[in-house]
This record gives sequence, structure tokens and C-alpha cells, in this order.
Amino acid sequence: MPISASDTINPALEHSKKQLFGPFRFSQWARLALVGFLAGELGSGGCNGSLNLPTTHPQKGTEQTLDFWASAQALHLPGEITAWIIPLVVAGLCLFVFFLYVSSVMRFVLFDSVVAKECHIRVGWRRRTREGFAYFVWQIAISLLTLAALLLLVGFPLAVVWMSGWLNRPKEHLVPLVIGGALLLLAMMAVVVVVGVIHVLTKDFVVPQMALEHISAFQGWGRLWEWMKQEKGGYAAYVGMKIVLAIGAAFAIGILTLFVLILLLLPIGGAGVLAILAGKAAGWTWNFYTIALAVLVGIVVVVLLLFVISLLNVPAIVFFPAYSIYFLASRYRPLAEVIWATPPGQAGLPSSGPPIFPVPEGTA
Repeated sequence: MPISASDTINPALEHSKKQLFGPFRFSQWARLALVGFLAGELGSGGCNGSLNLPTTHPQKGTEQTLDFWASAQALHLPGEITAWIIPLVVAGLCLFVFFLYVSSVMRFVLFDSVVAKECHIRVGWRRRTREGFAYFVWQIAISLLTLAALLLLVGFPLAVVWMSGWLNRPKEHLVPLVIGGALLLLAMMAVVVVVGVIHVLTKDFVVPQMALEHISAFQGWGRLWEWMKQEKGGYAAYVGMKIVLAIGAAFAIGILTLFVLILLLLPIGGAGVLAILAGKAAGWTWNFYTIALAVLVGIVVVVLLLFVISLLNVPAIVFFPAYSIYFLASRYRPLAEVIWATPPGQAGLPSSGPPIFPVPEGTA
């Protein structure tokens, strides 16, 4: 019988305890930290960036626009700098696509690692490139659809408002502009929420189907849609429970991470100050070599901090996939055959729950 979202917590916790502490192996924690980081399982807090440019006097309308362009032209940017913009944009897009592909493959490596209670990165990567590419195509398609939806939501209303001339006389149309802006914001938030739910359901319930039966994400979603129509309450409760658990985990891990980072940054900062003072005493000045050395040290420190943060997130990296796996296993027979023993009186299931893919000992 399908188990509820709340009843899934205990088996997921037991699974996580056995994998992480039975016995404790630092090498497994380190591998899981790397896989979880590359798969996008680390929690992230809100980060709002803004740029406030003070002005000496208020400006309005076309006057402010003309002044902006005049200031931009006054910079006289060299042609070489301008010529680098397009290559940088292309390089950024290429990096995004590359890391999206890596994340797609690592999603399956993480699934295998949690099911088998063993993390083997190289073997998992070689085994899961096919499924990872299929998931990568799905993520690209969803990203393009999301971008198209947002452009349609934003671009079409703005085009209508601009063609109607409301932007030239905003005070005369203040009420419809405010109402329209609020509705537009709500629509954009709805798109973001829907896409977020689709992403969660895909990695939790479609990825296991792709991993076990080598089907496409579109086929997996066709099945999942039928399952959700037959059990709306169960899946809705799962999404709600996962939100609650994610908030609790983010709060607990966030406090622990902050405490650990403070403990690490104090000696690192002190060492940095001592190094700067020692360099000044030795007569060092800021030049190409000292700047390069400072950048290298900064990169090493950032990598170290990211590794520590990933290690602190390992319990969540294991628990949440385990939570989705045990919830789905009671509804999806191929997954149940992998992780559970045969229930009494039920033929066709294996008599034990072996690892999903046995891996030779000593393989990374």
C-alpha cells in the first residue's frame, strides 16, 4: 500500500543514518558532498542585489534617458573592451550549458548513490551519461519554455502599454498601470512556482523512472501525471511536507554553517592580515605577481569554504533523495523491487534488497 508523506520520514531517516553513520566514512561523505554540489542539492538563501546611483537633482522622463546616454558616450569605451562583450556572453552561455549537463548526469549518480548506499563517481558517470543527456535535454526544453512564458507575460503587456502611449503620460493612467503591474507580478510569480514544482517532481519521481527503465523524461511525466490524477491528495501532501522539511533543514544547516564559517574565517582572516603586514615589512608592493598570488589564495579559500559547506549539507543531500525514493517506491514497483524485500505473500519481488548496481570495492 502507498505510504503517506508523513510516514515516509522515518524510513528516509533510517536510510540516511545507515548510509552516513553505519559506519562513518569520510571518503563517502566527501564524494556525496561533491555529487550533491554538482547535482544542485545545496540549499541557497535569498540574494538580492541592487545598484543605487545617487543623483544631485531629480530628473524625469526623456531628460533622464538623454543624460544616461550622454554619460555612456562620455566614457569613450575602447573598441577592444566592447569587442569582448559578445565573447564573454557566449562563454557564459557555454559554461551554463556545460554545468547544466554535469548537473543532469550527477542527478542520476546521486540517485544511484542513495539507493545503493555507496557513492562511486567515476563508475556512475560512465554508466549514466545516456540518462543524463536525456535529462539535460528536458531541462533545456523547460528552460526555453519558461523563458518564452516570461517574455510573453512581460513583453506583450509592455508592448500594449507602450503602443497605447501610457508610458508617456503615466500619471494619467496611474491606476491601470498599478493594477496591471500587480497582476503581471502575480503571473510571473505563478510561473516561477509552477516551474519550481515541475523541477522538484521531475527530479524526485521522473528521474527514478529514467534510471530504472531508461525512458525519456517526457514518458516519465506521462506516467507521473496519471499517478497524480489518481492520488491528488497524496502528492499534494508530499509537496507540502517537503516544503516544511526543506525549511526546517535550511534553518538548522544554515545556523550550523554560519557557526562553522565564523570559526574558519577568524583564523583565515587573521592569517591574511599577518601575511599582508609581513609583505609590507618585506617591502612587497602590489604588482602582477602579488595580485596573482592573492587571487590564487582567494580561490583556494573559496574552494575550501564551498567544500566545508557541502560537507555540512551531506545529511540533507542524502535524506531528501531518500525521502522521495521511499515515497515513490510504495507506488512504483520497479523501485520497490530494488530497495525492499518481498512482502509476505507477494510473488514476483526479489527476496532481498540488493544495491541497485553492484560496484567493485575500491572503485571511486
